[in-house]
Formats: sequence, structure tokens, C-alpha cells
Amino acid sequence: MIEFLKGGSMKKLKFISLLGLMFILTLSLMACETSAKEVSVALYYYNSNLDKDESGNILCSEKGLQPVEREIKDSENLIEDTIKLLLEGKLTDEEKSKGISTEYPLEGFKLTKSELKDGVLSLYFEDPYFKTSGGACRVKILWIQIENTARQFSEVKEVKFYPEELFQP
Repeated sequence: MIEFLKGGSMKKLKFISLLGLMFILTLSLMACETSAKEVSVALYYYNSNLDKDESGNILCSEKGLQPVEREIKDSENLIEDTIKLLLEGKLTDEEKSKGISTEYPLEGFKLTKSELKDGVLSLYFEDPYFKTSGGACRVKILWIQIENTARQFSEVKEVKFYPEELFQP
């Protein structure tokens, strides 16, 4: 190898350049694999079978929330990414067969920004078609699905929704 490097030919220069490029590409791929780590999160959807009183009446309470586990890319804003995933409303056939349901996604409804400060998570939404309004039971379930999904993160102590007119019966 040393004899090979002593000469001044163009082939040798190309070879060394190629080795350097391969080294850089290898490091880049390793960095991408590291940054693409996935973490497990819970998305809280609703199961009315778990939310009934002794007479079989639906209570519209947190008792009906059922977490489903998802893998998501770890990111700088994992909380926001998790809530956006919840809002996609994608349930497996197995989850649906267990009675888990959701009204998400709602047409036009989206999370535009989130801010976490001193344990208070402020979530900013757009709802141009007023899809978060409706009966008291419905809006409560929509609300608590997001709130409980956010509260799984230990740094979240309180959740605030903006605009405040969201989730009105």
C-alpha cells in the first residue's frame, strides 16, 4: 500500500479521494440511522364499551379512553408530533374490532403550533369548518383524547387549547 501511495499518478489520487468519500458517506449513514430512532408513544382513543354505568348508559368520561401504542420518530418536538399522529385517527382493524373508535381526522382541523412552558402545554389549532363543536359528550371525548395523549409526557402538567372556542357543545 505504501508503494502504491508513493507514486504521483492520477489513479492513486482518485483512489484516495474515493476512500475519503466512502468514509464520509459511511459517517453520514450512521448519523441518519441514529437520528431516525423511533420511540413508543400512546395515542388515546375512545372505547364506549369501557365507559358505561350499571344500566349500560354511556358516561362520556375518561373511563372510555384506551391507549394504543405507536412507534414514532424521535424528534425535537415529540409531543406535537404525537398529537398530530393522534389527529390522523388511524386505527388498525384489530383495534376497531375491540371497540376502539375515533372521529379523528376532522376535516380542516389541524394542530398548527405547540408551546411548552413551566409544565403548561399550549396547543394552537385551526378549525375552519367548526368540526370540534357538537354535543357535550362528543366534544368532551374529542378534548380528552388530545389532553390524555399530551399528558403521557411527564413534563406536561396542564394542557390549554387555543382558540378557546374549540370543543364547544
